[in-house]
Amino acid sequence: MKPDFTKKLLRWNSAKNTRSMPWKGESNPYRIWLSEIILQQTRVEQGWAYYERFITHFPTVHHLAEASPQEVYKLWEGLGYYTRCKNLHETARKIAVDYQGRFPSTYDAIRQLKGIGPYTAAAIA
Repeated sequence: MKPDFTKKLLRWNSAKNTRSMPWKGESNPYRIWLSEIILQQTRVEQGWAYYERFITHFPTVHHLAEASPQEVYKLWEGLGYYTRCKNLHETARKIAVDYQGRFPSTYDAIRQLKGIGPYTAAAIA
């Protein structure tokens, strides 16, 4: 990206066009991952409520991993693309068991997790 364009984009965003969102500025990998998965192919306005429900019901990756598939699918209901939900739950279980609840520390290792593509892996890393 050209430096001028970057400066203009940042100025535009900070002037009047910034939105406060619960995941903006987040440093917790679980919350970043959750927001990224929910927002795939979903408008922010729709995904916001789902994100907040998931954080309330499953505040950590361990809580999500321990939930039954039915509980997870029930909260996901209406969001569509149920493969995302299935991958979310399976990946939570893998992180809880194989990584003791901590996300892998490298981009490449994060990228190996089910349902995580390059953009989401970069956001988490």
